[in-house]
Amino acid sequence: MSELRPLTQSKKLKNVVYDIRGPVLDRANELEAEGAEILKLNIGNPGKFGFLAPQNITDAMRAHLDDAVGYSDSRGITAAREAVIRRYANTPGFPEVDMQSVYIGNGASELITMSLQALLDNGDEVLVPAPDYPLWTASTGLAGGTAVHYLLDEENDWNPDLEDIESKITEKTKGIVIINPNNPTGAVFSKEVLEGLVEIARKHSLLIFADEIYDRILYEGTEHYNLAVLAPDLLVFTFNGLSKAYRACGYRAGWVVITGPKDHARDFLAGVQLMASMRLCSNVPAQYAIIEALDGPQDIQIQTSPGGRLYEQRKATIDTLATIPGVSVVAPKGSMYAFPKFDPEMYSIKDDEKFSLDLVEQEHILMTHGTAFNYPTPDHMRIVMLPEAAVLKEAIERLGNFLSSYKG
Repeated sequence: MSELRPLTQSKKLKNVVYDIRGPVLDRANELEAEGAEILKLNIGNPGKFGFLAPQNITDAMRAHLDDAVGYSDSRGITAAREAVIRRYANTPGFPEVDMQSVYIGNGASELITMSLQALLDNGDEVLVPAPDYPLWTASTGLAGGTAVHYLLDEENDWNPDLEDIESKITEKTKGIVIINPNNPTGAVFSKEVLEGLVEIARKHSLLIFADEIYDRILYEGTEHYNLAVLAPDLLVFTFNGLSKAYRACGYRAGWVVITGPKDHARDFLAGVQLMASMRLCSNVPAQYAIIEALDGPQDIQIQTSPGGRLYEQRKATIDTLATIPGVSVVAPKGSMYAFPKFDPEMYSIKDDEKFSLDLVEQEHILMTHGTAFNYPTPDHMRIVMLPEAAVLKEAIERLGNFLSSYKG
C-alpha cells in the first residue's frame, strides 16, 4: 500500500479560534478524567448549574414528537415563526415582521454563521466589538471576511467607543455587530450610544447584526433597547433564542428576525435562503419548544430580581471580587457574566491563557481568559455567574488567593 497523502486542516481555519472550548478546557477535561473535580466557569450553560428549562416547554416538545419526524420548511415551521412574530409585535416600535423574514435555526449560532457566509466575499470587513463573543470573529473569518475590532470602553460602563468605530470603517466594511446585552462584559448599552451606533450604520450603509440573546436577563431596572426599533430604516438582523432566558441550551433553538428595507439586499437575502435550504431545516422538535416558550408563562424576571438566583449570584460575584486587592469589575447590568480586570501594576500576567491553565491546574477552577474574547490586553477574565452564590464566593476567594502568589 502506498503512503497516504497527509491531510491538513483547511486554510480557512487559520485564524479561526474558539478558546472558550479550547486548550484550557482540554486540560480541565484531562484532570477530570484523572479524578479531579473541576468547577467549570468557562461557558454559559445554565442546565449544568440546576437552571432547568421550564416544564411547560419540555412538555410541549414531548407532546409534538410525532409531528416532528419530517423535515420542516427551511425557514422553520409556521407556528414557531408566528410565535416569534408575536414576541416582537408586543415590543413598542418594533417594525412589522412578515413570515418570510423569520428563520429558525439550531441555535442563534448557526444563523449567525449562515448570515455571514451569505454576505461576505474574501476581504470584506465586519466591525466586531472587543471584547466580543468569539463566534462572531471566528465565523467572519471562516466566511472569508476580516473582523475589525472596535473597542468597548471599560471606563464608560463598557459602552462602545463611537470615535474608534468611525476610524475603522473602510470601503470594505459591510456590517457591524452589536452584542447587547454584552457577552462577556454584562454591559447593557445606553439608548444614546445605540442611537450613535445606528447613525454610524446609516451614514455608511452598514448592515446591523444585533445579537440580543440576553435581552431579558437584566438587573436592577436596566432597560434594553432593540436595535430594530431604533433603526427601522436600516436592514437589521436580530438574533435570539431559548438558550439563556429559557435555560434550554441543549435544545439548539434560535431565530433571526430580518427588518428594514430589503430591495437593496435581495441578492444577499436570496443567499441567506440558499444557506437555509442547504441545511434542510433546524431541529424540528425544538421548534415546538419555541412556540410554548414564547407564548407561555415568562419567569426569567423571578431569577433576575432580588432573591432570585441570578440576582443573588451576581451580587456575590461583585461583592467578592471587591475584596481582592487590585481587582476591579464594572457591575454587569445584564447577561450572566462578569469581566473583572486585574491591575497590571500589581499582577504580572503576561500570558492570560497560561494564567488560566495555571489556575485550573492549581485550583481546579476553569475560567476563560480575556484575550479569548479578542480583548487586546491580558488583564481580564470572564466569570460565569451560574453556580450558587456560596460556590461563586468560594471560587472567587480562591482566585484571589491564587492571584496573591502568582508569578507569571
